[in-house]
Amino acid sequence: MTTYAPVPPVAVPAGGMGSFYRGVRVVWQRELLRFWNDRLRIFTVLVQPLLFVFVLGNGLGSITRSVSGVSYKTFVYPGALAMSVLFTAVFSAGSIVWDREFGFLREMLVAPVSRLAIVVGKCLGGATTATAQGILVLALAGLVGIPYSPVMILILLGELALLAFTVTAFGVMISARVRTFQGFMGLTQMLLMPLFFTSGAMFPLSGLPGWLHVVTRLNPLTYAVDPIRRVVFHYLDVGAAARAVYAPGVTWGGYHVPIWLELVIVAASGLAMLGVAGLEFRDSE
Repeated sequence: MTTYAPVPPVAVPAGGMGSFYRGVRVVWQRELLRFWNDRLRIFTVLVQPLLFVFVLGNGLGSITRSVSGVSYKTFVYPGALAMSVLFTAVFSAGSIVWDREFGFLREMLVAPVSRLAIVVGKCLGGATTATAQGILVLALAGLVGIPYSPVMILILLGELALLAFTVTAFGVMISARVRTFQGFMGLTQMLLMPLFFTSGAMFPLSGLPGWLHVVTRLNPLTYAVDPIRRVVFHYLDVGAAARAVYAPGVTWGGYHVPIWLELVIVAASGLAMLGVAGLEFRDSE
């Protein structure tokens, strides 16, 4: 008579919010491990903002007029901060396409956990790693004449984290439909580069031509870059004339948009894209 070894019991985690938070935490931790183990990615993403600050900043600074002693290098630094977070967040979201190509994503989708938990964990992981990348650029503030104010640094970290979350949600939303990593990178570059260059990261928002003025106000990335610059210039020892030129803020007609409303726009955009990404992954295979 043939005897069979007893089948060990299989325990399926209970559902509910506990399972949801556990799924979010696992995906978030995986993103942190991937980021920490990929030192080359940390270095390559850091190079581009440094080029913008120290090469482009010094080069264009030699042909642009400074106001109240504020150099173009100092002006472009907040834009470089946003850039460092932007591309790190995109690379983090793009790993979903990489996981799909190698079959790992299917294993995640069949796990006994909500697919929304996977999406939320991915967005939080991308926001964490991108903010960590921004800290490296933030540490160079003194080299461009920006003081190391603890309050300023804390505020900037919060703004960078919000930007990172929104951009990661944008990338996750796209990655749900794109099947190849090359296609994902091409599409995100095509979409993000125009958004970045029309956000005021490289030029002041004052004195723009009419069509460009409209484009910057319709660009959601403008409402992430402008608060970063306004906080930096608040802690600079410059006159009102320099702030009026370099950090005039965003206006809708005669209404000067406050920083809190700009951050609400960025957060609402991120939550909307997170919701769309959750719906896309719910229907994906």
